[in-house]
Amino acid sequence: MTEEIRERVEKLRQEISYYDHKYYVENNPEISDYEYDQLFQELRELERKYPSLITPTSPTQRVGGEPVEGFPTVEHPFPMLSLENTYSQEEVEEFERRLHRELPGEEFDYVVELKIDGVSISLIYEEGKFTRGSTRGDGFRGDDITANLRTIRSIPLELREKTAGRLEVRGEVYMTKSGFRDLNNRREKTGKSLFANPRNAAAGSLKLLNPRITSERPLNTYIYNLTFSTTYPPVTHLETLDEMKKWGFRVNSHFKHCLNIREIIFFHNLWREKKEELDYDVDGMVIKVNNLRQQAHLGSTSKSPRWAIAYKFPAQQATTRIREIKVQVGRTGALTPVAVFDPTPLAGTTITRATLHNEDEIRRKDIRVGDTVIIEKGGDIIPQVIRVLKSKRGGKEKIFDMPSFCPICGTKVVRLEGEAVVRCIGSACPAQLKEKVAHFASRTAMDIEGLGDKLIEQLVDRGIVKNISDLYRLEKETLGFLERMGEKSSLNLLGQIEKSKNQSLSRLIFALGIRYVGDRGAKILAKHFSSLEELSQASVQELENINEIGPRTAQSIVLFFKEEENKKLIEELRKQGIRMKEEKVTPQKVQSLWGKKFVFTGVLEHFSRKEAQDLVESLGGRAVSRVSQEVDFLVVGKNPGSKYNKAKELRVPLVSEEGFWKMVKEQK
Repeated sequence: MTEEIRERVEKLRQEISYYDHKYYVENNPEISDYEYDQLFQELRELERKYPSLITPTSPTQRVGGEPVEGFPTVEHPFPMLSLENTYSQEEVEEFERRLHRELPGEEFDYVVELKIDGVSISLIYEEGKFTRGSTRGDGFRGDDITANLRTIRSIPLELREKTAGRLEVRGEVYMTKSGFRDLNNRREKTGKSLFANPRNAAAGSLKLLNPRITSERPLNTYIYNLTFSTTYPPVTHLETLDEMKKWGFRVNSHFKHCLNIREIIFFHNLWREKKEELDYDVDGMVIKVNNLRQQAHLGSTSKSPRWAIAYKFPAQQATTRIREIKVQVGRTGALTPVAVFDPTPLAGTTITRATLHNEDEIRRKDIRVGDTVIIEKGGDIIPQVIRVLKSKRGGKEKIFDMPSFCPICGTKVVRLEGEAVVRCIGSACPAQLKEKVAHFASRTAMDIEGLGDKLIEQLVDRGIVKNISDLYRLEKETLGFLERMGEKSSLNLLGQIEKSKNQSLSRLIFALGIRYVGDRGAKILAKHFSSLEELSQASVQELENINEIGPRTAQSIVLFFKEEENKKLIEELRKQGIRMKEEKVTPQKVQSLWGKKFVFTGVLEHFSRKEAQDLVESLGGRAVSRVSQEVDFLVVGKNPGSKYNKAKELRVPLVSEEGFWKMVKEQK
């Protein structure tokens, strides 16, 4: 192999990457398909002859991977939070008032962007090369779908402008309306099921285990945010949009720099009328504070950033007729009435049912079987019945009454005082069991990958799983008789079940499905109690004394552990080897961090922000995002933001990264 061949291969890669960018990102092709194919074929042939020249960033490797067995779970360096939704000018104005309350005396400008209706992704680059791509997942952990994302040609495998260090960008994978129609036409001709809408088609394409099939789907991207960079220090969001374009990312050109709310409203109303002209779906606008220092100071809640909101377009509505009202039974035994109607097109999907919430809601809206109703997708996501068109009634409509007995198991139902929900109290109700097993196995609980709804349905319906603890008695031979459960799938599932035995105490507490105890509550309880047994013996008063555990939650916990069925379940799980203890951090062990609140600002050299926060939590302290008089320490890294000035004003003790590390080492 000569140096001339090496140079030719490198030149071909550069040319193909350049033409890919012109075609897929700029929508401005410079050569014909035939000329492009000739270049690509020459590169492929040279790499076939000289395999040592193949690199992960070569254009030929976009579809080079073999089918995968499953998607590993990866943790996001920073949480992928969802946006708070607003629907009116008044709510947008309240958003700005909140900003001024958080940062009094400061002026704000904004960047307003189209909110693409697609699938959120994270892309990580190291030394300018694409190394990992993942889905949002639960916001903290997502699926590693690097192989599938490599097939999307608007995602650069190598940045056009070389960038040192590590960076993460976030964006949206979507499918155009025209591409969606073509895909469904092809599927219809081959007898395959059709996708409901472009978003579902995009999501389904990213979940395929064979990247070669993903590469055949008409997927595209828009990148909208730089989450972090170890070397590039932007000042405004506008700067990051411009820089990301230079790096080679596809950035939507329909954004506007707005100096006030009036300009935001004008831009929103403009696109509310123009959105149908686009070849892709948008469901609103995203309003972001432009100044990144202000963004950092504003921080986020556990669910949403405080510096951005989604200003949604009005929900689309449709008229339909309720054919019947069915009742579903959930994990806690709650009976939920659901309206069923003829397939009705709405906001790009076909709707056949909508929740009616509870008996009181049906009475309030006077909803009857046979009524003509207006439905809409709340936030373009959840279909709901808005109102009844009583003028359309013909006299044959029937008043709906909640059943006195569970429609699944026949047990008498009850409605407790002060609750709007009717519940089945049958401990052996299969509908409840399916929901309980699904919750127990979910990602934020015991994280049993491979135990999906279809498999759970088979296990419960066939009587193989009569109790959650039966999951730990499953055998390969039993699973082998079930649909789509070959030897490899069965062994993978059994491996996941065995792995779940060592999950943390907080996950186990959450997995048990105690009413009113969510993920956050479970973590608080696991910090306070060293074992499930210790938690089970706690009194209402003791639980209420724990910060963030209210009276309703405390009573629910005590009642849960008094139930004989729950006692039996916990004992069975113990026999199966599920870990029910965790070393408890005590005030004696961590004298200076126990109960202390820490805030971090600036760039830390030896930790990521999340690593430092997790370290504080593991040693009995609490990491919070906002500076207040209740904060015990502000840990100051390089280039601190406005939190530093606020901490000085409030006389919050300041600690350097070295000082923080010294505090931590003293507790180890």
